[in-house]
Amino acid sequence: MNMLKKILIVLAAMTMPSLAMAQTANPAPAPVTKEIAAPVVATPAAAVPETAAPAASAEAAAPKSMDGSLPGYTPMKPTEGIGMPKPKEIDFQEQFSENGQYAKWINNSILLPIITVISLFVLGLLLWVIIRFNRRANPVPSKTTHNTFIEIVWTLVPVLILLGIAYPSLDLLAKQFKPAPADAVTIKVTGYQWYWGYSYPDHGGFEVVSNMLKEKGDVAPGERFHTENDGPGQLAVDNRMVVPAGVPLRIQTTAADVIHAFAVPSLWFKLDAVPGRLNEKSLTITKPGVYFGQCSELCGARHGFMPIAVEALPPEKFAAWVKAQGGQMPGEAAAAAASPAPAAAATPAAAATTPSAAPAAAVTK
Repeated sequence: MNMLKKILIVLAAMTMPSLAMAQTANPAPAPVTKEIAAPVVATPAAAVPETAAPAASAEAAAPKSMDGSLPGYTPMKPTEGIGMPKPKEIDFQEQFSENGQYAKWINNSILLPIITVISLFVLGLLLWVIIRFNRRANPVPSKTTHNTFIEIVWTLVPVLILLGIAYPSLDLLAKQFKPAPADAVTIKVTGYQWYWGYSYPDHGGFEVVSNMLKEKGDVAPGERFHTENDGPGQLAVDNRMVVPAGVPLRIQTTAADVIHAFAVPSLWFKLDAVPGRLNEKSLTITKPGVYFGQCSELCGARHGFMPIAVEALPPEKFAAWVKAQGGQMPGEAAAAAASPAPAAAATPAAAATTPSAAPAAAVTK
């Protein structure tokens, strides 16, 4: 066996040089040639991108403002008692949407008077029965079993009361589920554990992440903390959901993990955010301001630390905020798409005039 191994090794050593000579050599890499373009005189328009890139990177690297402001945008200071709960308040918050104003009117002008009248009427009946028909005042009780008039009255009156409540209630329900118009501004609200994300698909698709602001003693040096300009404690956020006032909004809600609920009491708005589902509801804020809310669906350990701050700005200030976020208004996107056409048409014309200039220069020589 050992002799056979030695013979095989000798034969292999004798055939290796011939195999190496027969093997095709790898081709040498082709030389890399670099084409040198003719010198071109730079125009001011061509120099703009070279200077714009460092400026954009410097702006991106700049630290964020401690008050959340951006170039062209300063967060609005909330008004005390507007868009937020008040101490010892027992009524609904003041409403700043048409549906909210209608709902509050139904409550204060229809439901509360009916409830008050019925409660007082039932209390009066109880007192009258206690005084008039006790054992001392009425030793011989009546054996009346039926009274047609009373039976008709206590059947018809509740029916009329329910009809009076049903009509405005169904009307309000229909208004709350009325679809947003085609030109409404779309904001997609995503609930996370435990913060909110606001996307603006109509304005470039950027997203704003919103977290609750901590108090000064709870943050590291240099981090932003809650101040009185941000709103009430545990309701203030670092980045608000900014929308235009007086413009129909299409609010779409979803969630990334568990069920949340986007609720702002002063706007009469509440919509569940369910994973894998996109819910939608229309909203029009009637007055510029800052309106606060909270997640109203038990979503985990930090459910109570998911505040909502909606800042409604005049349309022109909203446009400035969109630009500060790096987005663009829908009309600007259409104009930008149409602007390259004239420039492209001008390029062939310039190329056509260039060859005719070369012979003229040669004749001059």
